[in-house]
Amino acid sequence: MTINATLINLYHVCPRECWLHANGINMEHTSDTVYDGKMLHETSYPQRNDKHSELSIEAKYKDIDLYGKIDFYDARQKIIHETKRSDKVEKAHEWQVKFYLWLLRLNGVEEPTATLEYPLLRHTDLVELSEEDIEQLQTVIENIVQLRQAKQCPPVINAKICKSCSYYELCYVGED
Repeated sequence: MTINATLINLYHVCPRECWLHANGINMEHTSDTVYDGKMLHETSYPQRNDKHSELSIEAKYKDIDLYGKIDFYDARQKIIHETKRSDKVEKAHEWQVKFYLWLLRLNGVEEPTATLEYPLLRHTDLVELSEEDIEQLQTVIENIVQLRQAKQCPPVINAKICKSCSYYELCYVGED
């Protein structure tokens, strides 16, 4: 079983979306919001293409394969740069970046750092990883494994964020 950074992010936003994604039901390809985010990632920092690179990284926790794809990684300074469109789910973004930091540590990178960047908001946050965060990530990973194996999809959360979710139509089909 593989747990990736997307599942870490989705777990902190909506258990239903996490379950759907973990079980192969992906709606991101239908979302203008997701497309806008990809375009923002590709156009916000054009100078990075020469100085930084995307980094795919893997590790193991217990018998679980962990995987992440970091937007931009400066290997010389050991800095992750993660670009996001909006800060509506900032905590989920932070946990995704903490997951990346942990993956780097599991691969022997000492003291990596990270910035979470919101170019449209002109805002940047420093993200750090503590030992407590690692324990929390381990718990989240175990919870995602249990969630993924659940036979029934979790209920709709009826949150404000649902209206901009790529799964909105799937979750609310037949609702009045």
